[in-house]
Amino acid sequence: MSLLELIAAADERALAASGAACLDRCLPQPAEGADPDPLRPLWAGCADRAAWADRLAEARAALDALPGPDTAVRRIRALLGEAPADRAGAGLRDWADDCSVLALEIHLGHDAERAGAAGLVGRCRAGDPRGAGPLLAGENARQTRILEMLADIADAAPAGAGLRQVLDVSAEGQRVLRAALSRRARVRG
Repeated sequence: MSLLELIAAADERALAASGAACLDRCLPQPAEGADPDPLRPLWAGCADRAAWADRLAEARAALDALPGPDTAVRRIRALLGEAPADRAGAGLRDWADDCSVLALEIHLGHDAERAGAAGLVGRCRAGDPRGAGPLLAGENARQTRILEMLADIADAAPAGAGLRQVLDVSAEGQRVLRAALSRRARVRG
């Protein structure tokens, strides 16, 4: 299934976790003394639907406390501001979809191979990653993997089932992007 199909078929827990994971991977390297994981409360809201609104508010406050004018942080703040407080319905699906697009756009923006970038994010999401550079292709694959992992978890499973694995996949993606950015900064000197 394509990323678009997986998002369309995902349940609310998968949508919340997928959106949180996408935003998590977009966070820049934390500044000295800054919270290394400002979206941690959002993950708790993925495990407990009743706590979603409170955890969303905590994540917004933690992100607002981050220093600097980083573009990615501004875009993440905007998406957190748009996240539905009730973690249900079409609003959650739209939010998760927007988080997916943001993560892919950020990865595309840092990809050295950006030839023919117009429409590339949309093509990747529709299942055609031809022409995508390694960062964009990797992010598309991670998003797909996360949604497939969560889709395989039975409805009777505990609410937090699978979130540890999603966190692991997300942390791996965050390391990949930060390493690429660090390499590029060293090359540019």
